[in-house]
Amino acid sequence: MRIGIDFTAALKQSGGIGRYTRGLITTLARLDRQNSYILMATPDALQASRPPFETYSNFNYKIYPLTERWMTIGWHRFYLPVPVEWFAGPVDLFHSPNFILPPTRRAKSILTVHDLSFMRHPQGAVDSLRQWLEKVVPRSLARADHILADSRSTKQDLIDIFSISAKNITVVGAGVEERFRPITDTTALNAVRERYHLPPHAKFILGLGTLEPRKNFAGLIDAFNQSPARSTHHLVIAGGRGWLYDHIFAAAESSPVTEQIHLIGFVADEDLPALYSLADIFAFPSFYEGFGIPVIEAMACGTPVVCADNSSLPEVAGLAALQIEVTNIPALAQALHRLATDSALRQQAIEEGFQQAKKFTWTAAARRLLTVYERFAKIQKA
Repeated sequence: MRIGIDFTAALKQSGGIGRYTRGLITTLARLDRQNSYILMATPDALQASRPPFETYSNFNYKIYPLTERWMTIGWHRFYLPVPVEWFAGPVDLFHSPNFILPPTRRAKSILTVHDLSFMRHPQGAVDSLRQWLEKVVPRSLARADHILADSRSTKQDLIDIFSISAKNITVVGAGVEERFRPITDTTALNAVRERYHLPPHAKFILGLGTLEPRKNFAGLIDAFNQSPARSTHHLVIAGGRGWLYDHIFAAAESSPVTEQIHLIGFVADEDLPALYSLADIFAFPSFYEGFGIPVIEAMACGTPVVCADNSSLPEVAGLAALQIEVTNIPALAQALHRLATDSALRQQAIEEGFQQAKKFTWTAAARRLLTVYERFAKIQKA
């Protein structure tokens, strides 16, 4: 089979969809030495990141003629009927892992929808982006021969909102890389502590994600203000600036314990295992998640987790995390206090977290993806 994959997001996006796509396709490359893969990327994406798979002869890159912005405008605003095969060459199947799907000529098409936050939590998105996604995602769903979802929760959202048949959706979740494990090397831990100016000796609660409303960092700061845990812990929030984030900084600056709240910015991917290991508690009170990779990464690193009880988080966290209703700030404050003070509860959360994280592997996800590819690639359009 010849399989085309849009790899632009994997090269341009450091977190979220980029991490998901890199983890999935990198593992697929190790597993499948039989099929031929064409990874499509825009020139700006290839400038942003060094391409992987240089040692895999069955994985090759081809470059779109224009930047991501102009390719998107051409296909999805001007509706240019230019099939992706013009750039990828003849392929049996084309997979777009980032919400929107270009036209194909004869190849079967597969679309990954990571979440429907722009529908389920529209107040968390910039109006222009929300309106764009409301326009192009339904059109891409209608064009796709099959749809992939990150979780059962996202699959159900697709069924409920767009009336898509369950048989036309396959769940392909995320995994935990082997490097996510408890880091005990003092030198490595100290290097990360110094690099991000973490509190030198104090224990801290960690929040992680792009700074944007959906992650509920303002709610986490409010809960920290109310929690007795503030007497023994600091709060560290890691993540690059996304959109509509001013209220997060305002909440940190107006906190009565503002000197104990640290917004440290983007953390490099290679530093995440040490950061999780340094944290005493991981808090993930998001309003909505398509999967929530940080939850299982923190668990794999031996950090007890408290998270929201909505969207995909219950299926990802299982019984290993303390789960709270996202708007119940006192409950979150109390959960932080319990994990900070109850040693038996902490140990139980750590042990159950290790077991829960083991359920999610990139190998299992990549094999499931390959099964979908093999099912659809052999059926060409009429």
